[in-house]
Amino acid sequence: MIHIFGRRVICHNSTLRVCRPWPRGDLVVRPNPTFSALNHLERWQSYRAVAGEKGDLPFTLNGEQEIMIETRLNQDFIGTITGPSRTRSSVIRVLRLAAVAVFFTSAGFIIAIAPAIPTINGMITPPTDAESLTIFQPTDELSIEVDRFLNSHPLAVHLRADPDFSESRPHMKIPEAQRRHNLTGGTLVGARKIVVPPVSWTEKGGNRAVSIFYLGTDLCGHPDIIHGGLLATILDEGLARCCFPALPNKIGMTANLNINYRKPAPAGSFLVLKAKTIKVEGRKAWVEGCIETLVGEGEQPIVLAEASALFVEPREAASMAKIYSVA
Repeated sequence: MIHIFGRRVICHNSTLRVCRPWPRGDLVVRPNPTFSALNHLERWQSYRAVAGEKGDLPFTLNGEQEIMIETRLNQDFIGTITGPSRTRSSVIRVLRLAAVAVFFTSAGFIIAIAPAIPTINGMITPPTDAESLTIFQPTDELSIEVDRFLNSHPLAVHLRADPDFSESRPHMKIPEAQRRHNLTGGTLVGARKIVVPPVSWTEKGGNRAVSIFYLGTDLCGHPDIIHGGLLATILDEGLARCCFPALPNKIGMTANLNINYRKPAPAGSFLVLKAKTIKVEGRKAWVEGCIETLVGEGEQPIVLAEASALFVEPREAASMAKIYSVA
């Protein structure tokens, strides 16, 4: 007969096998009929010698190991079974639940930030000037034609050959996820708008800058005339890129921008922005520039708008996280 009271087992003249696992610290006990009664005493004495003088039989289970427990012939034996305690089981369950929680929390975090990884990587390691030139690939007939004209124009060829200038496509340095929210790099990009990213050349030290771009027919204020607010935005960005390399931390904010509009800017035309840094004093830089028509060799360009601006680098610029490289 077998009686189970919690973790105490009373055995009456029988052979028992204790098997692992058991649920929540309770034991699964069943008879083992494979042993004959002739050698009960010998087997019990061998176990008793290991267990101790008082007759208690403590044991530890390893993996799926089976422990044979035999009682003395014709005697009752009360053995205290030492197995995983409820306290230990509770600790193990808590640790397992914690491990599962950490795993799923980590997995959820990774899934959540996965779309942002390219953006973060783009902020940490923005493309170089040379790399920015290879990111954009025109796909339609108009963008292919515009891109070819920009890159093969005599002004572009001349600036590309000048070792004092570095060529780039600044908008391509903006991480793609942010670029679509950028006014001139994403919102106004498209057919009959800003068809291809402008190509820019910046002189070493932030002294001068030149940018060639095409403005389509869907960027008008008055019919067939480019909106003056867009020209102001292009001047603001172009003059800023000119002077940023001259500032201590290569970043600044527009403090003042003055624009004089000279001629209407025709829609669907190639234009040039030219800028020059006039003075730099600590965190301040003064820049002048203009937008004019892109003309062939020997032709006189028409000045469409002129501007002067003051850019100031924030005091905390050294510790600011750069959104993207513009210099």
